[in-house]
Amino acid sequence: MAQDSAASFDLVTVGRIGVDVYPLQSGVGLEDVTSFGKFLGGSATNVAVAGCRLGLSSAVITKVGDDPFGKFLIRELHSLGVEKRFVGVHPNLNTPVVFCEVFPPDNFPLYFYREPQAPDLTLTADDFPPELVTSAGIFWITLTGFSEDPSRTAHEFALQIRKAVPHTIVDLDYRPMFWECPEDARAAADSLWGHVTVAIGNREECEVAVGETDPDRAADAMLERGVELAVVKQGPLGVLGKTRDERVVVPPVPVDVVNGLGAGDAFGGALCWGLNQGWDVEKILRHANAAGSIVAGRLECSTAMPTREEVQEMVVAGT
Repeated sequence: MAQDSAASFDLVTVGRIGVDVYPLQSGVGLEDVTSFGKFLGGSATNVAVAGCRLGLSSAVITKVGDDPFGKFLIRELHSLGVEKRFVGVHPNLNTPVVFCEVFPPDNFPLYFYREPQAPDLTLTADDFPPELVTSAGIFWITLTGFSEDPSRTAHEFALQIRKAVPHTIVDLDYRPMFWECPEDARAAADSLWGHVTVAIGNREECEVAVGETDPDRAADAMLERGVELAVVKQGPLGVLGKTRDERVVVPPVPVDVVNGLGAGDAFGGALCWGLNQGWDVEKILRHANAAGSIVAGRLECSTAMPTREEVQEMVVAGT
């Protein structure tokens, strides 16, 4: 889906990219695993892939290392249909690698290898073409992008030129290992309000961002801070979507979980699809839940993202 850099994309995401290394044996600790699969990964990158799979023209702004893993990731992006032109290459840092353990249905420990710094956290303002940022139908960032400079300053620049144009989305995406303390993440979240129109997080992420774990109070807190749509994931209780005029709770779609790690990214890509289509909140969340369930039933993340037909079939099956 290559386009001129000045052209508008349906979806532009910013943030993490890396190689996901998943064990091919389920229920076995890494010390005993004998074979692995290698996949494109990283939350923001997976969302771009998910959106593309659902028919959105997608691009990602990120960086990889100048190494074989970086070459692999750029090749995979192209293969999966995401515009790769805005992926920079850092000359000295290694491409991140992430290992996981797979203990279904709800235990998937992650081990990040991003030291001394991940290339995606070295983004600068020069990596954000203003026309790309301002013209995107949906602009997706994550809280992780604010965890270190120069990425933090670059994200602030992008939000300033974006000027809270709908749809500007923050995935609260709190990973404790990327922060000195939760208070630093809260301060970063405080700097976002007024610049984003949609916020998405689970209950833990909402507690970090706005100090509330109750879904309704967390959603209200985000609405009070200026977002137009607050989405709170409640695990087995489903997902809450709230605007100033509407409150919707959509139950999860049951699935035999294989690996739950990519479900949130599939959810995000489908949410972007629904926003792009102009659907109401309930329809968006039903399709997002369905997409997440499909990926939870598969091992990998990026290459497991569902098609429109698969999501629609799951929605019908779950109603």
